[in-house]
Amino acid sequence: MSELTVVKIGGNVIDDPEKLNEFLDAFSNIGGKVVLVHGGGKLASDLSGELGVKTQMVNGRRITDAENLKLVTMVYAGLVNKNIVASLQARDVNALGMCGADQNLILAEKRNHPSIDFGYVGDITKVNTLALCKQIECNSVLVIAPITHDGEGQLLNTNADTIATEVASSLSRFYNVKLIYSFEKLGVLLDAEDDSSVMPVLSSEVCEQMVKEGSITTGMMPKTENAFYALSQGVEEVIIGNLVSIVNCQSSGTQVVKS
Repeated sequence: MSELTVVKIGGNVIDDPEKLNEFLDAFSNIGGKVVLVHGGGKLASDLSGELGVKTQMVNGRRITDAENLKLVTMVYAGLVNKNIVASLQARDVNALGMCGADQNLILAEKRNHPSIDFGYVGDITKVNTLALCKQIECNSVLVIAPITHDGEGQLLNTNADTIATEVASSLSRFYNVKLIYSFEKLGVLLDAEDDSSVMPVLSSEVCEQMVKEGSITTGMMPKTENAFYALSQGVEEVIIGNLVSIVNCQSSGTQVVKS
């Protein structure tokens, strides 16, 4: 099987034009078959404040009511997605912007939680792997926004880390997949206050202990949870780190391992 790299870009990188340009330079130099998954950074939150739309987060995940769904769809699948696509095209990358509703790419169902109403938040039920493969084999570089659908006309907001994980997992049946969760730090930090305390390797046992100790923050938890799930689903390699530093051989990030 051929190699394929799935990269999820962190929101803080999207928010910083200089960091975003550096990221896209690095991404365009990966080579081979690649897929990019993104969220919306602070833009959705900033815009919601300007429009008077209240937002609420639980464990790093957004509660999405009807008004917030309109907003995140416009920001994630619209402005952010097309800006990234245009920037990649300027770098001679044949980028194709999509969300989960396009070509029935990602089906999801509205989250049913026993105690929290997440609103129009979608949990993925199916990835259209053949549609993904068709575009990849046409040498398209997919840029996927975190908006999914339920197959009955309802759009849903889905965590971008989860989308990257499910996309990578589904493609692992056809490719040797490397999954990189890229953000502004160099990797998972042993000490959240010390940017140099990067853990070269993170096992499930160590991660569980760090969660108990509070060393893993709420923003990092979705990444680590998804990373271990991806490995269990056949993804060959999972790294949490900074893509620019990884591509430039300045840092290897944190390699996530089963045990």
